[in-house]
Amino acid sequence: MEQKPIIYFLCTGNSCRSQMAEGFGKRILGDRFDVYSAGIEAHGIHPMAVRVMAEVGTDISMQTSDVIDPDLLQRAACVITLCGHANERCPVTPPGVKRLHWDLEDPAKAEGSEEERLAVFRKVRDEIRRRIEALAADGPDRFGSFPSER
Repeated sequence: MEQKPIIYFLCTGNSCRSQMAEGFGKRILGDRFDVYSAGIEAHGIHPMAVRVMAEVGTDISMQTSDVIDPDLLQRAACVITLCGHANERCPVTPPGVKRLHWDLEDPAKAEGSEEERLAVFRKVRDEIRRRIEALAADGPDRFGSFPSER
């Protein structure tokens, strides 16, 4: 059985943005790609990320917060960083690995009431979903070097 190409979402703490991206990636792209997420550090999954993803029917409560796995990084077809810190600190990706950067606001740093903080999580969640849906619509050619889907 041919292995699916890997999409690897990276962020600083693997607690919010990359977790949401992994959840949507598995739901939207999982038939064509193996989807993972990691961070420069592992901070645990933020409860508000779990909550806002559940609101749109995606359960990320069983995902794990992980640090970057050098083997996965080497085997990835595409690495997508979701914050400037991860983009700057991510280990060098090998030739042939497509690297994209989505500079997204960190919802974990949102301030205010619970509802105000949830609004920031929802905004970031919806932007991540929009970008992943755009990747799905573009197909694997968006990354240039993905193997055939068949």
